[in-house]
Amino acid sequence: MTIQAQKMLTLEDLIPGGSGYESFIPEKLEELQWKGDEYTYKKNKDTLIIISPATPDKSAFITSQQLNDALISFRVKKISDLPSFFFLPQNPDIAVFWHDKHLFLYDTVKKVIRYALKKNGAWENEEFSPSESDYYLAYTEKNNLYIATPEKEIIAITKETDPGIVSGQAVHREEFGIRKGIFWSPAGNYLAFYRMDETMVENYPLVNISAREAKAEPIKYPMAGMKSHQVKIGIFDVQKKKTVFLKTGYPKDRYFTNIAWSPDEKLLYIAEVNRRQDTCQLNTYDIKTGRKVNTLFEETHAKYVEPKNPPLFLKTKNQFIWQSARDGFNHLYLYHTDGTLIKQLTSGKWTVTEIAGMDEKEEYLFYLSTEEDPLEIHAYKLHISTGERTRITSETGVHSISVSKSGKYILDVFSSPQVANKTELIYPEENRNVTLLSAADPYKEFRMPEIRIGTLKAADDSTDLYYRITTPVDFDPAKKYPVIVYVYGGPQIRLVEKRWLSGARPWDIYMAQKGYIIFTLDNRGSAKRGLEFENVTYHQLGVNEAKDQYTGIEYLRTLPYVDTGRIGVHGWSFGGYMCTNLMLRYPEVFKAGVSGAPVIDWKYYEIMYGERYMGTPKSNPEGYKESNLNNKADRLAGRLLLIHGDMDPVVVWQHSLSFLKASVSAGTFPDYFVYPGYPHHVTGKDAIHLYEKITRYFEEHL
Repeated sequence: MTIQAQKMLTLEDLIPGGSGYESFIPEKLEELQWKGDEYTYKKNKDTLIIISPATPDKSAFITSQQLNDALISFRVKKISDLPSFFFLPQNPDIAVFWHDKHLFLYDTVKKVIRYALKKNGAWENEEFSPSESDYYLAYTEKNNLYIATPEKEIIAITKETDPGIVSGQAVHREEFGIRKGIFWSPAGNYLAFYRMDETMVENYPLVNISAREAKAEPIKYPMAGMKSHQVKIGIFDVQKKKTVFLKTGYPKDRYFTNIAWSPDEKLLYIAEVNRRQDTCQLNTYDIKTGRKVNTLFEETHAKYVEPKNPPLFLKTKNQFIWQSARDGFNHLYLYHTDGTLIKQLTSGKWTVTEIAGMDEKEEYLFYLSTEEDPLEIHAYKLHISTGERTRITSETGVHSISVSKSGKYILDVFSSPQVANKTELIYPEENRNVTLLSAADPYKEFRMPEIRIGTLKAADDSTDLYYRITTPVDFDPAKKYPVIVYVYGGPQIRLVEKRWLSGARPWDIYMAQKGYIIFTLDNRGSAKRGLEFENVTYHQLGVNEAKDQYTGIEYLRTLPYVDTGRIGVHGWSFGGYMCTNLMLRYPEVFKAGVSGAPVIDWKYYEIMYGERYMGTPKSNPEGYKESNLNNKADRLAGRLLLIHGDMDPVVVWQHSLSFLKASVSAGTFPDYFVYPGYPHHVTGKDAIHLYEKITRYFEEHL
């Protein structure tokens, strides 16, 4: 056997935080982005290259030497490795970067620093004004919102003294499409922001044990059915330095999502979702008075609605594009700004996953969807007026695109099961592509498992489910192998796609080297398959998901090389719930499992997510009873290890502790391991410890 054939990957090579991990990340073009109709990327550590697709000549655009020359009058450290940049949309000649606790605006034409601001304190959520003349920076510090001006004036927009009142930060949850709390108006004259009042929510105790005397660090964590926080939306007038709060009325415990400004800065558009989450209204508010102007339309569903994207305005036509799953799949709709539906732009039994942009003339829309294949994502160009659309990505895989200012050029970054990473420049008008980078397989010198994708029928005998199976290195079909089912199974996420290695995780590869089969199935309830597929779990989390996962077990039992007496299961978060759930529902199947940060009882889970999928404990008592794994603790037969961080603010420690208590009462014996000081995920170098712990458990008990 040659030395090359003996090469094996370690956890240090495969797990983020490991000493060798970065060597195995597929090559990519760093800092790849558009600057108008030119694009830039980082070459080596000290040079930013700029290229015009029209020519396409390349030249050095920004160098570390140029920055150091411009920074010579500032008392900051020298730059050796270029920092990350972004270009101001209103003036692409200005590059913005952070260095040595300073924010700098660098004039790429004159090669000088236009603006510098020292970061004082714990600034977060920085957002630059889109004004063409005033480089105002909005940011949060602790629970308040501020603006820093070029004259270094700091304007305190809020002055809350109670830490239970927070402004300028994301509210509710990411499941609502909310990822920030600051929204500049198109010309930068106003700043809309969230103000969240959590004072009516009880403190939930987390305890930091790192000090000699453990310290309480409580969080606000309203659970399903409990009193929720209340949110307001403020409009700050930059010139008058005054704030008007929208008069949104009652009830107070609604969800205000998908905020967008009208192009003329006169109205604020908000998708308002009721607490039950079965109704969404797109409303407009007058930003001067704060009064509601109109309800443009209302969407309802018997289970739940999921507005995740704000309206996208066609500034020259008094129109906007709205994303909705009202016909069963997420599609695009064209509206007049008065709320009149003009037409549905896309339709079919496939999902629009993202709008990537428009051309400068607002004639064409670029979007991504699953139309070609449920496991792929491709980009399309849509003529908004005629409805004519063209697929502009060609190779198999999961694509992500960015559009130049004019819309004449597209940057496409993608991977496929066999392609580690590829970047192409697309000329959509010419129907041609130019390859900018084709990354080599970082594992080409190592012994690798075979990874393949297949299809099974769900427990309903009609719905297609997709699975991924990773067979051991040096696989011999005449042998018997143990299997580990890696599961997530929850909303908003799927694990099997036609991306690099078919989405297999690095730990899958590691365990395949050790002689294990790794099997993953996306059950009904997972993402990007349409409403009916996704909401079949409504009010009964863990039931249909488990039935679908069991169809995967039935398939594995048909494979002659599977040791059916040695089947294990592992998952984290919702996957931790599913891992424990499967071991309790099918105790005769699973010999061992490792459940990380598991939900155990949904009445202990957070209000927005919990009530969307389960309702409240009062409205759905039978559903909560059936999904409560504490009620099934007596069924535990195999070896189960539960792992939890004691500072977890997402799935609080109470979940797994409650299962230990239930197991004591039931006379069953799970194993347990805690990561002190860690939140929902174990990261950095300690992630190596985590995966070594998981690996050892399966090697000892499977």
